[in-house]
Amino acid sequence: MKYIVVCGDGMADYPIEERGNKTVLELSNIPNMNMIAKEGAMGELKTVPEGFEAGSDVANLSILGYDPKKYYTGRGPLEAYSIGVDLNEGDIAFRCNIITEENGLIKDYSSGHITTAESTELIKKISESFNVGKFYPGVSYRHLFVYNGENSFVCTPPHDVVGQKVSDNLIKGKNADILNKMMLESKKILMDHPVNKKRISEGKNPGNMIWFWGQGKKVYMEPFSEKFGMKGGVISAVDLIKGIGYGAKMDVINVPGATGFIDTNYEGKADYALKALEKNDFIYIHVEAPDEAGHAGNLEMKIKAIEDLDKRVVGRLLNKLDSSGYDYKIGIVADHPTPIKVKTHVSDPVPFAVYSDKIESDNSSKYTEKEAKKGRYGLIQGSEFIDLLKK
Repeated sequence: MKYIVVCGDGMADYPIEERGNKTVLELSNIPNMNMIAKEGAMGELKTVPEGFEAGSDVANLSILGYDPKKYYTGRGPLEAYSIGVDLNEGDIAFRCNIITEENGLIKDYSSGHITTAESTELIKKISESFNVGKFYPGVSYRHLFVYNGENSFVCTPPHDVVGQKVSDNLIKGKNADILNKMMLESKKILMDHPVNKKRISEGKNPGNMIWFWGQGKKVYMEPFSEKFGMKGGVISAVDLIKGIGYGAKMDVINVPGATGFIDTNYEGKADYALKALEKNDFIYIHVEAPDEAGHAGNLEMKIKAIEDLDKRVVGRLLNKLDSSGYDYKIGIVADHPTPIKVKTHVSDPVPFAVYSDKIESDNSSKYTEKEAKKGRYGLIQGSEFIDLLKK
């Protein structure tokens, strides 16, 4: 049996009053996901355990079978795995965003989804300017900073406080002054950088400040193959998901043109997944675009991201799997909701659907939050999902 799970990051949502109290999934044209729900069975996943923040790190660990209560130390260490940074004793890995600051406010957590080439130049300049810790370039606005010391920091994700004052959301804890000073001084370093002058001239948000968050120490994970008795792979543009894959000793598959945004290479993710099934039993395909649209509060963009995911990934997979000769089981899930209304992650359960020709339909009508509540599988913990998939 071959197993494929497609995760639309942040895809679940709340009913939108001005659109007839329908969710984004209900507003989207998603015939392939609806087929999986209708011909298969549905349920809800509690991907964020009680006491944890609703982050993609916690949620995706859960979906892949790693209970955050045992395996989670922070987002930064997972991204360190992806970049190939081996953390030493006492090292604290932080996510380092390149953000847009304007008039003392956090204007944009992603600097207008700055390109990797541009942000790498900015991180290089930052690295040359400070002698505290070490910076590592990542993808787009997402980078890594490693600092050795006591992990007593309390940090705020920038996507949770867009429009708020920088001064109200600085790091708290012992030695926080050191890191806060670096973040505040970074604007002086970056504001006149040629990359930002060019972006401003083009009407784009500049990447004029760094922002530390998601800190944690090295995490140790059992290999996926030992934990679940099957060889697995992951496909994502996002360092976090790749990092979970590396930490779990999974096959991390890089797809050309995968961006972590609305312009990602959807078809490439489907095609590379099918190719990877030749030597893997399980493939996890992660698509970030719905989450980014949710953070932006952009309903039309989120609908487009979900419809592209349905047609260009799920539909393409189904068409080719049916002629592949594989016995297969396919699952559709969101890691957490990122509702248009609140523009950030929430910890509500998410809908999932599982289909194979050996699963008896539970008479779900379509892939939506409401239908999932009535599904045969009921409400289960996220870390139980892989075991359920294998049954």
